[in-house]
Amino acid sequence: MISLKEQLRTEILPKLKADLGLKNSMAVPRLVKVTVASSFGSKRSQGDAGIDKVVQTLAKITGQRPVVTLAKKSIAGFKLREGEKIGAMVTLRGQRMYDFLTGLIHIAIPRMRDFRGLSHKAFDASGNYTLGIKEAAIFPELSADDNARGITLQVVISTTARNKQEGYKLLKGMMFPVENLEQDRKIEEMEVKNG
Repeated sequence: MISLKEQLRTEILPKLKADLGLKNSMAVPRLVKVTVASSFGSKRSQGDAGIDKVVQTLAKITGQRPVVTLAKKSIAGFKLREGEKIGAMVTLRGQRMYDFLTGLIHIAIPRMRDFRGLSHKAFDASGNYTLGIKEAAIFPELSADDNARGITLQVVISTTARNKQEGYKLLKGMMFPVENLEQDRKIEEMEVKNG
């Protein structure tokens, strides 16, 4: 089986270059990094055991040790103090990024409950995609003994795309299960015309 990195280089990027009408190969949108984050939320009340559970879960999923993030300022309404541990995150680049995306696309996302495709509205203006995962247990790296219930993840796929359309075409070329952007745009145009 051909790896995602090799498939991008040999098939997807040349096709994307022709599709976007670009002359320079360096102008073709590419993947930059993938950031996987989780907040401690209710795990903060469990103390270090809850925090360690989230950190270990992130490490197993990504294959890289996470960095614990701290609160930048105190917020009384959330019972949060400046410098308190509030989450953990991992930034993946290179081969680990491609390995994580392969597992995410082909194994984890299809295991989501009531999965009907990912929303195309999660693209930002720069072509980056943000995906919220309600249950970390969908990843095959975690066993039933890991007890990953209640751990939510946020996955941000950063690209060099200049707009939402280019980011969409890049991820769609990678077989990312995103809803059809063009079809939804045509429906919105028809609704505007019909008033």
